[in-house]
Amino acid sequence: LEKMADISLKEAALIVGVVAACYWNSLFCGFVFDDVSAILDNKDLHPSTPLKNLFQNDFWGTPMSEERSHKSYRPLTVLTFRLNYLFSELNAVSYHFLNLVFHVVVCIVFLKVCKLFLDNRSSIVASLLFAVHPIHTEAVTGVVGRAELLSSIFFLAAFLSYTKSKGPDNTIVWTPIAVTVFLVAVATLCKEQGITVVGICCVYEVFIAQGYTLPALLDTAVQILRGKGSIPFSMLQTLLKLIVLMFSTLLLVVVRVQVIQSQLPVFTRFDNPAAVSPSPARQLTFNYLLPVNAWLLLNPSELCCDWTMGTIPLVESLLDVRNVATLTFFCFLGSLMVFSLRYPGDSSKTVLMALCLIVLPFIPASNLFFPVGFVVAERVLYVPSMGFCILVAHGWKKLSNKSVLRKISWVCLAAVLFTHALKTLHRNWDWESEYTLFMSALKVNKNNAKLWNNVGHALENEKNFERALQFFIQATQVQPDDIGAHMNVGRTYKNLNKTKEAEESYMIAKSLMPQIIPGKKYAARVAPNHLNVYINLANLIRANESRLEEADQLYRQAISMRPDFKQAYISRGELLLKMNKPLKAKEAYLRALELDRTNADLWYNLAIVYIELKDPTEALKNFNRALELNPTHKLALFNSALLMQESGDARLRPEAKQRLLHYVKEEPQDSNGYFNLGMLAMDDKKDREAEAWMKKAIRLQPNFRSALFNLALLYSQTGKELMALPVLEDLLRYYPDHTKGLILKGDILMNQKKDIVGAKMCFEKILELDPNNVQGKHNLCVVYFEEKDLIKAEKCLVETLALAPHEEYIQRHLNIVRSKIASLGAVEQSSLPSDGTAATEAKKNSFQNLKEAKREKTTTQSTVDNKEHSKNKKPAEKSSMDKETPKKSTKEIKDIEKKRVAALKRLEEIERILNGE
Repeated sequence: LEKMADISLKEAALIVGVVAACYWNSLFCGFVFDDVSAILDNKDLHPSTPLKNLFQNDFWGTPMSEERSHKSYRPLTVLTFRLNYLFSELNAVSYHFLNLVFHVVVCIVFLKVCKLFLDNRSSIVASLLFAVHPIHTEAVTGVVGRAELLSSIFFLAAFLSYTKSKGPDNTIVWTPIAVTVFLVAVATLCKEQGITVVGICCVYEVFIAQGYTLPALLDTAVQILRGKGSIPFSMLQTLLKLIVLMFSTLLLVVVRVQVIQSQLPVFTRFDNPAAVSPSPARQLTFNYLLPVNAWLLLNPSELCCDWTMGTIPLVESLLDVRNVATLTFFCFLGSLMVFSLRYPGDSSKTVLMALCLIVLPFIPASNLFFPVGFVVAERVLYVPSMGFCILVAHGWKKLSNKSVLRKISWVCLAAVLFTHALKTLHRNWDWESEYTLFMSALKVNKNNAKLWNNVGHALENEKNFERALQFFIQATQVQPDDIGAHMNVGRTYKNLNKTKEAEESYMIAKSLMPQIIPGKKYAARVAPNHLNVYINLANLIRANESRLEEADQLYRQAISMRPDFKQAYISRGELLLKMNKPLKAKEAYLRALELDRTNADLWYNLAIVYIELKDPTEALKNFNRALELNPTHKLALFNSALLMQESGDARLRPEAKQRLLHYVKEEPQDSNGYFNLGMLAMDDKKDREAEAWMKKAIRLQPNFRSALFNLALLYSQTGKELMALPVLEDLLRYYPDHTKGLILKGDILMNQKKDIVGAKMCFEKILELDPNNVQGKHNLCVVYFEEKDLIKAEKCLVETLALAPHEEYIQRHLNIVRSKIASLGAVEQSSLPSDGTAATEAKKNSFQNLKEAKREKTTTQSTVDNKEHSKNKKPAEKSSMDKETPKKSTKEIKDIEKKRVAALKRLEEIERILNGE
């Protein structure tokens, strides 16, 4: 507030109103272009990511130590993104609104700076021109442009602080200098160009605060060198201040170099063609880019979000007509510099500071000292445009002071402000979506393959693969050697299920790759993401079982080119699992973990390997590590819960339930989560809860085989057999050959509905599907017994015994039937009472003995047989047992039956997984 003391409320309100009028529609834009990498894909924004990661990773969330990092270190900007995420997660409106607020702040602080060099009216003109200039839409409407906005706030604040370092009688006031150094550091942590304010402070100190001109400085230097004079005290003080500033700057530079680990980012000829061009094309092109940027400030009519690749053809000859523009630009710039440095007076001081604001902040992006990853970027003109606006306002002031030109100057000013504001408002809509942004860019420039690719990506995200393919193919025609474009074509063909064409495109991309040199550093030759051509091609051909070895060879080729290529190890691990080589897959994943121990997917994949190696304990440990790194890792949540459930350890069930609840919160439409919650509830004897979960799973997936069967089983074991019947009807409508469902239905029909015919049809259906099914055949024998066809029952049991000669219960049941046949032979010689004789009752009791004997025996069968047979029996029948089976044994049978049901459910789940349900 103290710094803005001389800015009136009306002036501030005017700026706020103008900015709001120009940028209100930016609130309706989404995340586009670089926003995707910096916001949507950046894990550093998530509250679960430690704050220290912000200071270890670059602007895009990539560790600074990795070669693929862009080395753009802006942790404070990312921190503001994280605050946005904390309050609104990925709601784009809040991000755009904060950008708009920051732009307002920059405009107001810029007004304060203008008032140091311009009169009040001209300062407002400069600030308004800056507020509405269309070149700023990329910085304000593009969310990642916040780096420019934040850096500019502290950049200007640092300069304003330094202007207070001169005390009475030219004394040094150290507090503002200390504040300046701190603000420079903060500006640099928002974006690298913040450090250039130190150069502006130095120029201000020498030429503005001390009032020197270049001739005066040269004259003093000559006198000192000739020994005719000493250094004035005021100049010594100035030197002391400059030394402190320069030392602080050097310290910041050293820290910055340490942060990037003395490595420059890796860019390709596609990002910046001139950077890899020979002389003189490199120098001529880079110098030509300076007037191109100046023209964008002067005439922002054709703006483009991406100026890479072939947007600006190389200037390869001195005879190129574009060199005239370069020469004209340097002549104009030189004349302004001579005027500002040679002559004293307020006008020259204003021009000098304007030039400093234009030139110094632009130096890091100029390509003149080190290459950058772009040709032209409109957002980097945000701070240089401040100097441009001061120059325009100063020129307008000179014109408006002349009575002849006063009206014309005001008309021109109004026209410029109005047209710029309209252009800005219209330009904001271009940033509404990726499709609108890149299509607007193609109107300006059709020679940039990257733009064609990006329109294709936008259409691809909308699943419009046919149209996307057209744009990707156009990209390959514009830039035939663009590896990424051919990869895009291949991927789109794959999405269209045109495998042959996809492979051809990938092979073209592969042919454009450099020759494989094992062990040689790769990144210096081609962009690291181009290595994905090997991964994509291998992923495509490994769908063919006969080409698995060929796919593995491609993964190994990628690894030989880049031993630290993490994705190659991951993909190769997946392939080796498919090839049933879990030990080699384990080696691949462990190698990938050496490169990145913070990747939750890697720990998850390693857990799957341990499951293949029959080591559930280690598998669970690795699932847990994945969840420590990413608590919302959906596959780890689901599969670890399943592993806990399958272990049979009751102590793990509560944690398994919590993980499944978390999973269904993340994936509310996945019926598998609800089904497994139902299975857990069944294990815990929570029948109503189990029923609710199973029903929810079936509502989401009406043909969910395992959920239908287990819901029917739940009803049957809780005395609700008649409720199980419609569920079984649904199951068998979807899966007519579901053997266990047929057995359970047959049992209910026979024991509850007394529908012998229906039960018989079920068991006969089982034998049609599998003539050697012991349980189905045995139950059919029981049906024959119920039908009083003892001879057929005997024959049936003989056949069943032949299928399972070691099953004692079948032999025992056969003996019972034969005994009954013998006893009935004697009874038939006498008459039967009409109301049912003792012989008839004896037959019923004998049949009950047969069923109960069968039930007792099934507890000693194999696990799978127990699973099948448990569905045939119900505890309620046991109350009518013969004296042969005492009540105590009934309770024991109930306990055994419950254990068998639990085994049944677990094995049914295993079957579901193996069947890919």
